[in-house]
Amino acid sequence: MPEEKLRKAACSCRRIELVFSGEPRLVYACSCLECQRNTGSAFAYRAIYPESAIVSRKGEPNSWRRSGSSGQWMEQHFCATCGSLVFMRAETLVDALSVSVGCFEDPDFPAPARLSWAHRKHRWLALEGVPDAPSA
Repeated sequence: MPEEKLRKAACSCRRIELVFSGEPRLVYACSCLECQRNTGSAFAYRAIYPESAIVSRKGEPNSWRRSGSSGQWMEQHFCATCGSLVFMRAETLVDALSVSVGCFEDPDFPAPARLSWAHRKHRWLALEGVPDAPSA
């Protein structure tokens, strides 16, 4: 049986680290206005992992919670020292985390399978081969 792939996500200063086993459930990009604000960029690039995929963790992130456009909560988890947004939890993500792919430092990480909130994307944004997901 092949060994499960391990991937480590860390904040910029390395005080927060999460190690995941296996492949993500979904890799996606999101152009909603909140993701643009959270990342300071035109979109977020994230991977959803089940919480059971966490094999080790280091540090304790700070968090803040907001309501999404659906009225359900979303909680951002970030490093208090460097400010990196490492992962988020959401009311709709049961027993799973949405991890910022840039925190993995892995140029071979899978490409997004879809772009959420495509109607909010910047006009120049074109993710080759990535279909727009229906908006919520």
